[in-house]
Amino acid sequence: MLELAIKGSKKYWGWVVALLIIAGIGFGFYLKQLGFGLGITGMSRDVSWGFYIAQFTFLVGVAAGGVMVVLPYYLHDYKAFGRITILGEFLAIAAITMCLLFILVDLGQPMRMLNVILYPTPTSVLFWDMIVLNGYLFLNIIIGWNVLEAERNDVHYQKWLKPLIYISIPWAVGIHTVTAFLYCGLPGRGFWLTAILAPRFLASAFAAGPALLILLCLFVRKVTKFDPGKEQIQSLAKIVAYAICVNVFFFLCEVFVVFYSKIPEHMDHIKYLFMGLHGHGSLVPFMWTSMILMFIGIILLVNPATRKNETVLAVACVAVFIGTWIDKGLGMISGGFVPSPLHHVNEYAPTFPEIGITIGVYAVGALVLTVLYKIVVSVKEEVSA
Repeated sequence: MLELAIKGSKKYWGWVVALLIIAGIGFGFYLKQLGFGLGITGMSRDVSWGFYIAQFTFLVGVAAGGVMVVLPYYLHDYKAFGRITILGEFLAIAAITMCLLFILVDLGQPMRMLNVILYPTPTSVLFWDMIVLNGYLFLNIIIGWNVLEAERNDVHYQKWLKPLIYISIPWAVGIHTVTAFLYCGLPGRGFWLTAILAPRFLASAFAAGPALLILLCLFVRKVTKFDPGKEQIQSLAKIVAYAICVNVFFFLCEVFVVFYSKIPEHMDHIKYLFMGLHGHGSLVPFMWTSMILMFIGIILLVNPATRKNETVLAVACVAVFIGTWIDKGLGMISGGFVPSPLHHVNEYAPTFPEIGITIGVYAVGALVLTVLYKIVVSVKEEVSA
């Protein structure tokens, strides 16, 4: 089926070339970082995880969100999702690819990633994160490719795929749970030291992932002859509505526990993010923007009249996606490092090369997604013809 990816219009090839150019510019910034070191970034002794890990954390959620179409279709036989399940699986492949690239650029020296394999440490959460991320990537590649090929040949997918499909469902939950454990397993960081962190991660994942999938479905419908289906999009919209409500509820529970119990080392982090601390508050406007966007998303998605209007639905999904990106990206990472365990405020801001590398990684992810979706749409159009 790979031959389908090299058959496209001028617009398709123009988009591919544009992504390659952006990725190339990002790679140029990366070569500069590789020669100079991580000192080219805005990270420091006090903030050792920055923009790269913020994107990694968010994109793991986007990948995990794909399970919200896989589970109803394969486990509960919700046939309507059969049209878009492959889109969710291939979105997960692109997201995990970006996750691995962000880890790679964050390491400084890429050879360091071999240490996890050459010197395995099962007591380390990082070791298990490597296992679940790569495992989920291979599961989606194997399942998605074979199911799509079976659809193209007008046959049922092979029986040996069924156990892999069942394994992929809890595995999707596992990738974000293990990622959350990377943070809440650090007792010196009060902001992350909470048992509700993994549920918060999963709630935001089940909002952001399907929200992006809805936007992609609307885009695919507009530029191709394949229609993912109105019922499918509305079902996804309901999932996003419930998930974003739960995500905001979990955060408010956190705020109540922290401020009612008056836990100083935890209060300072939330104060820094939403009110500023010791005269520092660079993230305050971003965090309030995040909250406002998520509440706008809730209002538009919970109300059936606005949710069923696909133009308004697209606006709501953009609001949810950007809101969760801010909250779970820089808000979660910087919020955990600032202030330091000694309550010193050393703020973090990504540098221009850091942003350039990040955009380059996103361009690679968009390229992977473009190629995979081109194959999917070509097969769907071929089958319907």
